[in-house]
Amino acid sequence: MNYSYVAYTADRKLVKGTLSASTEEIAANLLSYGGYQVVSLKQVTRFLDTERLASYFVKIKPREIIMFSRQLALLLESGTDIVTSLELLQSQMTNRTLKRVLGEVATDIRNGSSMSVALSRQPRAFSQMYARTIAAGEQGGNLEVVLRQMADFMERAAETEKRIKNALTYPIIVLVVAVIVVGILVSYVLPAFADIYSQLGANPPLTSRMLIGFNDWFIQYGLYVFLVILAALAAAYIYIRTPAGKYQWHKLFFRLPIIGRISLLMELSRCCRTISMLFRVGLPLPEIMTMAIQGSNNVTLKEALTGVQQELIRGEGLSGPMQKRSLFLPMMVQMVGVGEETGSLDNTLATVAESYEADADEKTSTAVELIQPIMTIIMGAVIAFIALSLLQAMYSIYGQFG
Repeated sequence: MNYSYVAYTADRKLVKGTLSASTEEIAANLLSYGGYQVVSLKQVTRFLDTERLASYFVKIKPREIIMFSRQLALLLESGTDIVTSLELLQSQMTNRTLKRVLGEVATDIRNGSSMSVALSRQPRAFSQMYARTIAAGEQGGNLEVVLRQMADFMERAAETEKRIKNALTYPIIVLVVAVIVVGILVSYVLPAFADIYSQLGANPPLTSRMLIGFNDWFIQYGLYVFLVILAALAAAYIYIRTPAGKYQWHKLFFRLPIIGRISLLMELSRCCRTISMLFRVGLPLPEIMTMAIQGSNNVTLKEALTGVQQELIRGEGLSGPMQKRSLFLPMMVQMVGVGEETGSLDNTLATVAESYEADADEKTSTAVELIQPIMTIIMGAVIAFIALSLLQAMYSIYGQFG
């Protein structure tokens, strides 16, 4: 909250200003510590804080958090205290949301909170894993190192997501363009030929009759078909939103050809990265598994990780419980076992993550390379069939009335 104040300085000068604090008492204490004698202190209540309102609609990109982490690590290494570092970074931020968040974090720290607790109060910007990792850095006295490790972790995840999006961009563009072209041919060109045949009383060729018949049927029943498909999709979406439906869908998704394998590799690589990074900063394995469960996007993998965590707490280790579950691939299980025996679980899991990411990238590239020619052939065949039907229709008219 913001407070406006009127106070005297040490040399009896009257000053006015505003400051941020969680309570009025804390605001008064801050002024007192600064050497001010408070005359009046009132909370600033705005009817509409447009700047604050606008900040809620501006998203924070992972790249901005990565840059923030690296810059904060540099400032802390240079000897700058945490509050001054946050205020300096806040003044340089162009993202309104992140700027507001850093201001609130700095205020919380100034009021006595630790950095990890202050970050945990900002879930829109900082995940629970980020805040817990920072807590480990605070306890270990190596906050700069932890910040860099977290930045590296987030950067790898962002790069992987970016590669997948880039790989799928071209096929999606080709599909959209092809659908638009077919829609224009069927909606405008084909009805024009149908009107010509109707006016001339000519007998169209078979392919043209098929297209004209399909077009007439679609005009008559297309809306009903669309509504049925929409209702089916809505019912499927509602079912998937239920716990049972979500579990069945995620279980089925991993079994899909090509896509399922890629998704499993990506989930396992993310899991390995999370465990490796948190183990490196010194968190205990049961808590690490909690973070790995929260970081997974697939319910079936979360269930498998939960089972591993429970058996880990009972003293059965990590590789043994993983071996009982088919979702964890053999290489991951073997490397976890090696890491447990040698005490280098972070290094072995980082190796597994890199291997799975490379495998997923290769499979994604192969799938995209197959999708592109298949889509081109299918869409080309559809457009060629329509174009051939129109040409036959033209020659048919010339033949019948030439």
